[in-house]
Amino acid sequence: MKPITFSVAGDPVPQPRARITTRGKFAHAYTPKKHPINNYREEISAAAIVAMGDAEPASEPVSVVIDAVFARPKSHMTKRGVKLTAPKLPRPDCDNIAKGVLDALALIVWLDDTLVQRLVVEKSYGDEARTTVRVQ
Repeated sequence: MKPITFSVAGDPVPQPRARITTRGKFAHAYTPKKHPINNYREEISAAAIVAMGDAEPASEPVSVVIDAVFARPKSHMTKRGVKLTAPKLPRPDCDNIAKGVLDALALIVWLDDTLVQRLVVEKSYGDEARTTVRVQ
């Protein structure tokens, strides 16, 4: 598989906890259809399809680097710059960011999630919100 890199504009969306409902005696876990993670996954998938071109999904171990950049809220700023009391890192957990991205890439970039040998997730604040994914 050739290395691919792509970016999606906008704040990264962490994977939410599954909602649980019961049907008869059986429990059913789901993510609400109106949750922003669904649109985010579609954007990630579309960008991955463009980046992959005609290449086949990987059938060997891959390394994935996810760079999640969040737009810094105006409440963190003063006229002189970032407030001293402003958080250094964005709120969502790295693992929840990774879950949404990895789920969106399944069957497009690789055949199965078990092929992800190495996973690096970096989160930070920046001028423009984006998610950049590198797979090799």
